Amino acid sequence: MTVLVTGGAGFIGSNFVYYMLEEHPDDKVVCVDALTYAGNLATLSGAMRNPRFTFYKTNITDRESVFEIFATEKPDIVINFAAESHVDRSIEDPEIFLKTNILGTQVLMDACRKYGVRRFHQVSTDEVYGDLPLDRPDLFFTEETPIHTSSPYSSSKAAADLLVFAYYRTYGLPVTVSRCSNNYGPYHFPEKLIPLMIVNALADKHLPVYGKGENVRDWLYVEDHCKAIDLIIRKGRVGEVYNVGGHNEMRNIDIVKLICRELGKPESLITYVTDRKGHDLRYAIDPTKIHNELGWFPETKFENGIKKTIQWYLDNQDWWQEIISGEYQKYYEKMYENR
Repeated sequence: MTVLVTGGAGFIGSNFVYYMLEEHPDDKVVCVDALTYAGNLATLSGAMRNPRFTFYKTNITDRESVFEIFATEKPDIVINFAAESHVDRSIEDPEIFLKTNILGTQVLMDACRKYGVRRFHQVSTDEVYGDLPLDRPDLFFTEETPIHTSSPYSSSKAAADLLVFAYYRTYGLPVTVSRCSNNYGPYHFPEKLIPLMIVNALADKHLPVYGKGENVRDWLYVEDHCKAIDLIIRKGRVGEVYNVGGHNEMRNIDIVKLICRELGKPESLITYVTDRKGHDLRYAIDPTKIHNELGWFPETKFENGIKKTIQWYLDNQDWWQEIISGEYQKYYEKMYENR
């Protein structure tokens, strides 16, 4: 079948592209990406050599272009990874998040309706649930947890989720939604916590940590996430949400210290900066539903996944050096210079 992946030049999307090409040799993968700051065509250089892969440079808000791609490629399944996703950027400039994450999702679903797509899958986030208190480790997000957003980013993703289910109820569009915890692994853009700390530590630069670094996240190795989505689009029930979590809860400061140890760098590089506005305290997902229904469980322990991730950044310095030498550096200075 033909699988159309939006945002395939980004972090999770690119990992999913490579996963699909490897695991499903009879499938064709079509990638749509606007190649904004976080989309890197170099990430897809290996996929470009595969005859079962096709790439289109298009913004998902461009209705005419999206419909032309659907008419040409006739996808069976559409998986929407395309999103503005960095919370700090959403605080600085909310508008682009609303356009891409909500209106772009609408354009895709309109195309799915017109061209009879068998499944539209929306890749969402656990951030739509808000946060959990640090002193209640017994609490977890389930699929029944009410939406309670904290940032313009999470609000835009929650709005998109609601729109997806409106299209399911109103038009009968066959949809599924997955809400994942924080991903980590290869091709992660170096503005996010783990790659930022790896890259800065390698350069002996300050490691900026928000507040006291006590915020807790549930970390999911990106390949485990790809396996979960593959199961959902093939075996998941239409109209359902599936939470995808890693059972790997870690405080931000403990991750930074671990990276220092792995790279042989001193913890004196750690610099505490003014906390993010509305910073969520803790995320933790209960993935019981996807385990019981589809047999999925996270296979990668954090201590193994972080070592593989660090090694990838050591082995692929050309990839991230090119990124941090450009416009990203201006953004980085704006965000952390005076905090």
